[in-house]
Amino acid sequence: MASLAITTQIQAPPLNPKLKPQTNHKPPKTSLSLQATLTTTTITSTFTDPFVLQLADTLEDSLPSLSPSSSLQKLRDTSSQTLLSTPWPSRKDEPFRFTDTSFIRNSQIIPISHPPQSTDLLENLRDTHFTNLVFIDGFVENSVSNLSDLPDGVYVGSLMGVSDERIFKRVCEFVNEFQRGDLFWSINGLGAPDIAVVYVPEGCMVGNPIHLRYFSVEGGNEESKKLPLTNPRVVVVVERGGEVGIVEEFVCKEGSEFYWANPVLEVVVGEGAKVRHSYVQNQSISAAHIKWTWVRQDSASTYELAEVSTGGKLSRHNVHVQQLGPDTTTELTTFHLSISDQTQDLHSKLVMDYPRGYSRQLHKSIVAHSQGQAVFDGNVQVNRQAQQTDAGQLTRSLLLEPRATVNIKPNLQIIANDVKCSHGAAISDLEKGQLFYFRARGIDLETAKKALTFAFGAEVIEQLHCPLLKQQAKIHFKGLLESTQLHSS
Repeated sequence: MASLAITTQIQAPPLNPKLKPQTNHKPPKTSLSLQATLTTTTITSTFTDPFVLQLADTLEDSLPSLSPSSSLQKLRDTSSQTLLSTPWPSRKDEPFRFTDTSFIRNSQIIPISHPPQSTDLLENLRDTHFTNLVFIDGFVENSVSNLSDLPDGVYVGSLMGVSDERIFKRVCEFVNEFQRGDLFWSINGLGAPDIAVVYVPEGCMVGNPIHLRYFSVEGGNEESKKLPLTNPRVVVVVERGGEVGIVEEFVCKEGSEFYWANPVLEVVVGEGAKVRHSYVQNQSISAAHIKWTWVRQDSASTYELAEVSTGGKLSRHNVHVQQLGPDTTTELTTFHLSISDQTQDLHSKLVMDYPRGYSRQLHKSIVAHSQGQAVFDGNVQVNRQAQQTDAGQLTRSLLLEPRATVNIKPNLQIIANDVKCSHGAAISDLEKGQLFYFRARGIDLETAKKALTFAFGAEVIEQLHCPLLKQQAKIHFKGLLESTQLHSS
């Protein structure tokens, strides 16, 4: 039996790197109220957080009521109950110790109740080059989506638009079956205007990836603190032996800068099935982007994630993967870039409960601003029955400015005794030896820095599963580097 947990906080020169042990924090104080009604003898305990209560009321008022028996309404009801018992996170809470969400709480949050109606805008978002489903401010917009080239039996679209009763019942099995996440998960469940569905039947191999394109159009005013909120939600179900590529791309309309995107993606990977998931986040650097990805894998299935995240003043990706059978493969590859006073945060958890599980996680981050920050909290849990597991985890960070900060917490928990597990962490600036190699061949220092920095991130960009998206990500990354003055000691 072995248990290993490391918490590291590193800050770039001139401050010396320090290793800080974990500390136990008391939970935030909350008031407890007991509520009883004349119609029931059940006593319900709830935490009262005025801000969360007001936000819940605003979310409920922003969307029309549905039939009580509908899956979406059940999701909203469940989310409402959990939301009201969850206080807003603070820096005293361990999962948010390095992630400051106060700028969201200090804003006037305005849930978007309907998508924009501009015909010109919709036409500009139309793209017929690949199969895609378009979301505008969290709403599915079929008029500019391209769903004409799908194999038989594959469904992509709104849950409300499913005409096949078998598919509808199958998807609804999972809508409320996922274990709940944190407060932001519940906010999405209460405020989701619809549930988008990607369904792949048994044995179906979808050749071209399915693009989920998310556009943030309505922006608020940072001075007035008005913060528009969107809550897109997607469920992907891939039946036994199926295979599909899922591409998520988050962008904003030019001029829309101050907003909050709060998406959720749930993925069911059936026995022997395979899902390749590419996720590119290019939101405004003044926006908040908090995302949940929850994956459940059956035996002999494969899930691959490749992520490139460069936008958002606050960007947080919560990834939870659970292996529910033997011979299961999970690969997580992520790259985060902070070029301004941004926080790029990855919180991941992989639970391995069955024999012969395989996992690899590579996390890379670059902080190129003195007030920028990267956060990595990666947990790999190898439980007692997960014998002959092979799990590896590596996090690497580049700090290119004095006082740039990275907080890392690789966490490998092993209860099984017949395993092969490893993890590593490295934090540095650009290597002087590599810079000298470039300089000795007549290449100026600035060009050398940008070449080495680009190569550092390109390793992850190469893992994106869509060639066009990979090319676009490289061009965007190069453009960000060109606009950034890189420093290293």
